[in-house]
Amino acid sequence: MGPDFQTPQLGIHKPETYQYADSGEKPSQTEGAWWHVFNNTQITQLANDVIKYNLDIRKAAARVLEVQSQLVGTRADRFPSLGFNAEAKKQKRPIIGIIPGDSFTVRSESHTLSFPASFELDLWGRLARAEEAARADLLQAEENHLTIVHSVVAEAVALYLQMESYERRIQITEDTIENFQRNLALVKSRYERGLSSILDLKQASRILSQAETALPPLRQELGITQQNMAVLMGTYPKTRPPRTQPEDYFKHLDPVPPGLTSELLLTRPDIKAAEAGLKSLNARVGVAKASRFPRITLTGSFGYTSADLNRLLNRESELWSLAAGVTQPLFDAGKLKAGQKAAEARYQQGLAEYAKIVLTAFSEVERALLTRQEQLERRDSVLNFLAQARAVQNIAEARYVRGLTDYLTVLDSQQTRFQAEQDLVTVDLVLLTNRVSLHRALATGWTDMNTASYTP
Repeated sequence: MGPDFQTPQLGIHKPETYQYADSGEKPSQTEGAWWHVFNNTQITQLANDVIKYNLDIRKAAARVLEVQSQLVGTRADRFPSLGFNAEAKKQKRPIIGIIPGDSFTVRSESHTLSFPASFELDLWGRLARAEEAARADLLQAEENHLTIVHSVVAEAVALYLQMESYERRIQITEDTIENFQRNLALVKSRYERGLSSILDLKQASRILSQAETALPPLRQELGITQQNMAVLMGTYPKTRPPRTQPEDYFKHLDPVPPGLTSELLLTRPDIKAAEAGLKSLNARVGVAKASRFPRITLTGSFGYTSADLNRLLNRESELWSLAAGVTQPLFDAGKLKAGQKAAEARYQQGLAEYAKIVLTAFSEVERALLTRQEQLERRDSVLNFLAQARAVQNIAEARYVRGLTDYLTVLDSQQTRFQAEQDLVTVDLVLLTNRVSLHRALATGWTDMNTASYTP
């Protein structure tokens, strides 16, 4: 009963390639674990540890075990059930006669040993559809488990990149403070010799105080990020001092061949999970439809019964029974029909949800590719701006020492230079985390992950 499942045709026009994919990139899947592109052993170890210790992943694995057990229970309904009954009974009861005062006591003893059995003939496929739905539920749970693994690993790598970014920004801020401290000492020396005004001295002191106020919030954000990482790792949220990051900590990453749009439907675990859920809903339409037809059940029992325990297993003590029963609802005020309509409506809801997940997946890929393209262009501009800012700073400082310009020009050039360095760190973080988002959206480069074990 019910329709056989077919992969739905959503009517969504998919171009052959992604809109923002580089024309020179060949469509292919990334080989190996995608985080290896960062060439960072700490990121590799982090990914392995988070798969092993993250609590959300453990919960998802336990959910798979639960659905596996539910499948076993659903499948068992298609097989005969066999039981065992044993009973021993002794009884004493008074018997009152017709004549007043005439009464006596009767004692009785009985022993029974039997094996009852029952089996439902699945003529309409109700139990078969229920098993089909349970198998689809298991597939959905497995794909959901893989989706969570992907999301958690991507989140962990993104947090690691954020920590590197905060550490680089802290280092830039500390260098800025040291630079302003040297400036203050220089201006103070020139002021004492009558070469600078009190205004220059006050401005140098002000800009130093302003730079120092930027350091605590950065250390706070770094600590919060480290605590979030610890929670992902299933450990106590501790913090550690910032590490020293080289100026060229941003490594140029090779472009990711995004592949064909049709491949996304075959690689994304959340899409496969949604399709499995749709298959389960489709099978449950068949369950609801078959429930409106008669159920035929075969029952039987074989055993022994005797008043004497010693004669229980004798041939004359045998008992057996066979029966066939048909159950057909005649009037239920439309309850079963309404159940079928509700199952069909749930399938339509699932179909709409499946289409939304597919469109969202395409959107995530296109967004990541667009972001990568625009941010690479932005990074080139920021690098050029930073080079110009450093050159202007060097000229301004040299002219100030020779008394050819005022201190405001020096301050402006220094602030512009250090802000450009902060902007470069920001755009680097956007590019790095976008690379993580792109791998997650494409579901590529997960072949090295050992996620087959569902031991929580």
